[in-house]
Amino acid sequence: MPDPAPHPDPSAAPAAAPLPAPDCSDDVPAAESSPPGGPTDCHLAHRLFGSFGPPLFRRSEVDGAPVMVVQLGERAAALPLRSLAREFGISEDSEDGQMLVRIAESLDFVSVLRPGDPLPSEVLTGEASWEPDPLHLEIAQTRLRVSLVDWLNADRGSERQALDAGSLLAVGNDPKLRHQVQKALARAAEALGLETAAEVVGLLEALGRELAYIEALRDRLLRRIRMMAGKIERLSRGWRSDASHIETLTQVKRLTAIALRQIVTRFEELDAQTGEVMAALRNVESQRTFIRSNRDWLYRSQRAWEPILTQWDTTVGTFDEGTLALLGRTYQFLAPRFMPVTEWISATRPGQAQRVNRAPRMIW
Repeated sequence: MPDPAPHPDPSAAPAAAPLPAPDCSDDVPAAESSPPGGPTDCHLAHRLFGSFGPPLFRRSEVDGAPVMVVQLGERAAALPLRSLAREFGISEDSEDGQMLVRIAESLDFVSVLRPGDPLPSEVLTGEASWEPDPLHLEIAQTRLRVSLVDWLNADRGSERQALDAGSLLAVGNDPKLRHQVQKALARAAEALGLETAAEVVGLLEALGRELAYIEALRDRLLRRIRMMAGKIERLSRGWRSDASHIETLTQVKRLTAIALRQIVTRFEELDAQTGEVMAALRNVESQRTFIRSNRDWLYRSQRAWEPILTQWDTTVGTFDEGTLALLGRTYQFLAPRFMPVTEWISATRPGQAQRVNRAPRMIW
């Protein structure tokens, strides 16, 4: 029998699973891609899926594993998809088995899926199901044009320093740079064996559309984590509260630094890979695959971080009960994901250790 879920309303699913699955033993194995012409919405034929009324699919609030939630009397029950497939003999290569795979993949991009709902485009085509802002597209296109000019001037021995978004847009509006861009486009067309500069422009625009999503995530995820880290740093420097809370603050500061380093590294790898603009233009399809893979990883991260970041966005960092409570919630979010040891101090019971069998391997 399935364990009863803690919430009687099965539709009350979180915006993102608070704790993504620490291992894949109860998960559905991910398919490499959905076959062309496959189903585009959530549809399951086995009679099991209608036996308890209309089901919904979401990630478990306990460990992030994909589950089917059904109503059993007055209570809701969450059944892991892996267990369902095994217990009811649904083979992985059957239509229902493949749909369970796609449902599990889809829950990285949507909070809840019901029969008849469309599958997210990330699962179907690789396209994103969300949009960057126009400013993010402008930043991405400008970054590529600046990189192209740097390639043109590489033999001069000067190396441009990394630019933030504001500085990048200012450089992009420089008439001198615009003139250099035209020269660089003509030279790039020759180097790529293309007939016209317009063909290079087309490649740059295609690449820029993909990179706009990365710029959006740089803004919506990385920038906000940095702001959160800055507020925590200021709190630690000016801490005058009860000494019993200093352990939580110290741990939150340390774990935030680990998390920030992980996210920064991902962006650095992306920038290094796509910053070699001519190599990227020679291999647009492979670059698109690389960018989308990282885009989806970062987007999953953003969905998991969003509830905590939203709270830190509006926190002024004063020493009050609200800040102390937020530090506790932040610790509970960070510890399972970034604590590098198998024991940690409970944020709600400082001084007491909670034993776990192993450090969890987080899947965003």
